[in-house]
Amino acid sequence: MGLRKNIRFWILTIVIGISAFVSGCTTQTPTISTNLATEVLNGKTTAVLNPPGQKDFGGEYTTKTSPPTNITENISTKSLTPTTSVVLVSTPFPTETAKNDIALNTNPTPLKPTPTLSPNAWMNMPVIPVISENAREIYQRGLRMGNNPHAFSKVGDCQNVPSLFLAVFDLPPRYYRLGEYEYLRETIDWFSGSFGRESLAVKGGYNAAALLNPLLANKEACLKNETPLACELRIHRPSIVIVSLETWWSKKPAETYEAYMRPVIEYIISQGAVPILVTKADNLEGDHSINATIVKLAWEYDIPLWNFWRAVQPLPDKGLTEDGFHLTYANNYFDSKWRMKNGWPVRNLTALQALDAVWQGVNEEQSEQP
Repeated sequence: MGLRKNIRFWILTIVIGISAFVSGCTTQTPTISTNLATEVLNGKTTAVLNPPGQKDFGGEYTTKTSPPTNITENISTKSLTPTTSVVLVSTPFPTETAKNDIALNTNPTPLKPTPTLSPNAWMNMPVIPVISENAREIYQRGLRMGNNPHAFSKVGDCQNVPSLFLAVFDLPPRYYRLGEYEYLRETIDWFSGSFGRESLAVKGGYNAAALLNPLLANKEACLKNETPLACELRIHRPSIVIVSLETWWSKKPAETYEAYMRPVIEYIISQGAVPILVTKADNLEGDHSINATIVKLAWEYDIPLWNFWRAVQPLPDKGLTEDGFHLTYANNYFDSKWRMKNGWPVRNLTALQALDAVWQGVNEEQSEQP
């Protein structure tokens, strides 16, 4: 019976992953080079490029305006025990041939019950993560495993392609403006090289099932039978992983999304990297069930949550274009109130703040309890 369930799980993984990849968030994806950072630094271009058909909302770089209100909030740190039904076996580094090391546990060991959230509690979670002792332990274990403290990875769909998401911070400072957020410069310098890097676990149309599907892995970079997720973590060795998966197969409920997200989360943790789960700006499913699931999982596993959904609520049209999915575009000038009315600069700012909070938090020395 257990073998039959595992076979069914992996058949669904292949079907759902490929279906999402074919029909996922591929429309309106910018065609500008995903190696923008490298091209600029190599002198191939001298201007910040906007995606085709999208104009920088604030116009030319002429007037310095008041910076946006800082949207970070505080919430008390909790310590919860994750509930799980999936077992992952850590992949050693390096390995000649990667194995399919994500397996469904049909007879999970009962764990201590985890407090549950009220249905709409996720909407009030802070935008910027607060770091728990559990996250610190994961991070420190990863360093002992050989993870790179200067590296982070991005995992997800078209909302994570470097041409729009974070790559600008691997460019010279003239290509963006931090404004009152100049304190983030330290984080930018610390993680230099990861912002503009093309992740092996990011592609338009990717969902959680696709990340677990070896058929969708980069054949040139990845090992035989290695999943896109395992490949990215093996090659880049990140200490932190931003997990942003907006896309889902349209007819699959949140329960199925959760079933595939758990192995993703647990694999990242097993490799000693701290996952940052990210809520999405859209509500294409109609009931916010995907975001509720994301927050539920962050709560249960006691890992960082970047509540991006809350960050875009004050923006015109919630920071979304007419299709209700893609984010509105403007350059990353955080001291321009006009540009900060758009989804992409708010996404990049709050991503930096989340990365900074996690990095600072996992390295924070805890005072001993009396």
